[in-house]
Amino acid sequence: MLKGISPILSPELLSTLRAMGHGDEIALVDGNYPGLEHARRLIRLDGHPLVPVLDAVLSILPIDDFVPEAIFRATVKQDRDALDPVHRDIIACCRKHEPAQPVVPLLGADFYQRVKAAHAVVQTSEPRLYGNVILRKGVIYP
Repeated sequence: MLKGISPILSPELLSTLRAMGHGDEIALVDGNYPGLEHARRLIRLDGHPLVPVLDAVLSILPIDDFVPEAIFRATVKQDRDALDPVHRDIIACCRKHEPAQPVVPLLGADFYQRVKAAHAVVQTSEPRLYGNVILRKGVIYP
């Protein structure tokens, strides 16, 4: 246990977040996502739903502000505008930490390709479908 750091953030996840560089992306995915198939590096956080993991990660990870889009979410099938409750929760959590950053919907094939290119994938036990988000790491300014 460490002061000020959520216990959800495992040693492996903390090490991965620290090792990522500016512009690297990390995907946080639900329990149904094919994480093992898509991940270059897979970190399992079994027993944890997506939004508490997202909240913990955003509490320490700077989000890229060099680009107009740095936070992405999965869509419900091919409907970019549909918002399931999990998407509303993702958006609310992201606004809490990064109020100026939009949460951009990505259609299935585009989302999958981006996950496959991500630095790492964090597999949660989120039971809700389409509960997936990608975060692009920013910088800590001097």
